[in-house]
Amino acid sequence: MNTKSFHFILTISCSMFLLSSCGNSQEECELDEKILDVPIDLSIERLEKQFYTASTEEEFLFLLEEYPDFAKDYLEVELYESKEQLAQELIFINQDTLMQELYAEVQENYADLNQLEQDLSHAFAYIKYYFPDFNIPKVYTFLTGFSNDLYISDEMIVIGLDYFLPKEHEFQPTDLPRYIADRYDREYIVPMVVTAISSKYNKVDPKQNTLLAEMIFYGKAYHFTKSILPCTADDFIIGYTSEEVVACFANEEFIWSHFIENDLLYETNPFEIRKYTGEAPATDAISPDAPGRVGRWLGWNIVDDYRFNNDISLDELMEMEDAEKIFRQSGYKPRQ
Repeated sequence: MNTKSFHFILTISCSMFLLSSCGNSQEECELDEKILDVPIDLSIERLEKQFYTASTEEEFLFLLEEYPDFAKDYLEVELYESKEQLAQELIFINQDTLMQELYAEVQENYADLNQLEQDLSHAFAYIKYYFPDFNIPKVYTFLTGFSNDLYISDEMIVIGLDYFLPKEHEFQPTDLPRYIADRYDREYIVPMVVTAISSKYNKVDPKQNTLLAEMIFYGKAYHFTKSILPCTADDFIIGYTSEEVVACFANEEFIWSHFIENDLLYETNPFEIRKYTGEAPATDAISPDAPGRVGRWLGWNIVDDYRFNNDISLDELMEMEDAEKIFRQSGYKPRQ
């Protein structure tokens, strides 16, 4: 598919479907009240406030004792000779002028976390509804100095708020290319968290190492996230712009043809697989205008079709290891 055809079909799509994706108007979406009634006990602890207003060794030692899980798993206190040594390092970081400036900017941009707390509570209620074994983790926010965007385990989630400052903000992570850094905004926090949690339930067959298996893995992850966040736009789940989402659907037949004509589904070369599922500004093998990771997007469509065409629950879908079976029974065809 050449660049011209990609743009041409996008133009046709926007004229035909102005009232849907291209017009950015969506049907009214409401969360299921029955699911929201699932009891959730969540309160976000703002550890950046506590750690960046502390100044003495005694205060830091108290915080390390007060939050032993954070000290052990996030700050990795066991790597230090003593807690006192870690406390001294934290004092040094706290006294850094740039870190204090960054802290002030985080406090200004995240004056309160009421909306984030509500959105996470709703997401956890949905996960708990579909997966009763899900235990609500502790949720902390922190100022990481752009060293860790999200830390997620079964017991604890740490959100590095400095990563999620507005994308036009003067403070930006220096180790991320622009096309990735653009996805670090507040609207992406909850979808990122939910997608990460999906890996706990996303079963795979390690013997299936094809491009198709990789596509289905990501497809299940995004389907999980959309099921947990039904009112969240696809843009924030997969990390595309709304224009890229529209363009992908407009060119879906061209994209699918590329995979079929080049016998890609059962490709096992990891370098070839990465061309279609790895992070990149574009999927150049298809078109310089095709967004990166388009194989993941295609896998999402296949999984959506599988769930739509088969009587299967979300937890049953996530338990399925056989990517080939999901594909064969999906009845997937590109949208016309």
